[in-house]
Amino acid sequence: MKEQIEKHTEEIKNFVAKNAEELEQFRLKFLSRKGIVNDLFEAFKAMPPEEKKVFGKVMNEFKTIAENAFNSFKEKLEETEVSTSQDIDYTLPGEAYSTGSRHPVSLVLKEISDIFQRMGFTIANGPEIEDDWHNFSSLNFPMEHPARDMQDTFFVRKDPNKPEDDLALRTHTSSVQIRLMENNKPPFRAIMPGRVFRNEAISARSHCIFHQVEGLYVDKDVSFADLKQTLYYFVQELFGVGTEVRFRPSYFPFTEPSAEMDIQCKNCGGKGCNICKYSGWVEILGCGMVDPNVLQNCGIDPNEYSGFAFGVGIERLAMNKFKIKDIRMFFENDVRLLSQFNSELI
Repeated sequence: MKEQIEKHTEEIKNFVAKNAEELEQFRLKFLSRKGIVNDLFEAFKAMPPEEKKVFGKVMNEFKTIAENAFNSFKEKLEETEVSTSQDIDYTLPGEAYSTGSRHPVSLVLKEISDIFQRMGFTIANGPEIEDDWHNFSSLNFPMEHPARDMQDTFFVRKDPNKPEDDLALRTHTSSVQIRLMENNKPPFRAIMPGRVFRNEAISARSHCIFHQVEGLYVDKDVSFADLKQTLYYFVQELFGVGTEVRFRPSYFPFTEPSAEMDIQCKNCGGKGCNICKYSGWVEILGCGMVDPNVLQNCGIDPNEYSGFAFGVGIERLAMNKFKIKDIRMFFENDVRLLSQFNSELI
């Protein structure tokens, strides 16, 4: 063993580390768990007690020599790196970095907010986890409504015997409308942008997470004609003058009468594609006059006040505006897609 130690000591004294890679090889060879120093100490443990007295000091000195050599070369290499960085010419042009961009959903959301703010609408927000009252009961959803089932809604807490204690990820931002009507006196008009959640199969046209902008206008003598004119103006501002629109009768628990609004598909120009289900039309929002029961639930006299409400799907609008054919692309964070929306659109 003495001869081995002398041989390795001489090797260490003659070693010169020219770079970090050579220094790492030195560490692995001598100081790692499988290195020479560790192997010699393992062999040292098996020696008779009388030999340990002779080699103990020699072993410690050898270990110190290896560690000092490693630390010395490490310091020298670090000093060399610092001096090299000081030699950099800072007058040379720097490396260019590409600028970021806004997400297409954020762009459309901002544009929608700007359009309605020009019409006098304010912006209201609310929580994403809602109780049964704000998400269902106050909006006229009967207890047997399918939206209350586990297959349609993401419940955080659900008690079959006490549905009033249920908590769920909100299925629409209509819950913010209820909070607004509960805490304010008419007249008021506001939009409620936000993220919503529904337990739906993910496909090119639908997702379990998406964004909505809901709107509410409550005042005296508000009519369905006011609703139609507001939404016609909104569509012309967002998609351009001449955009073809149609209203279809529909049903929602919280509005009566109710309608759905379609625009001619921008992806195919009305010729038919997978986005419009080859009909040439894309449904972009649901709307209607606020049901008198909903007003009454919020402490507003339906004999004195009336109002309209609507809900717009942001991803659906963004798909039509930017001719994106798959809603899943909004959630993939693919730089190739996002980089197309430069700062000029912000």
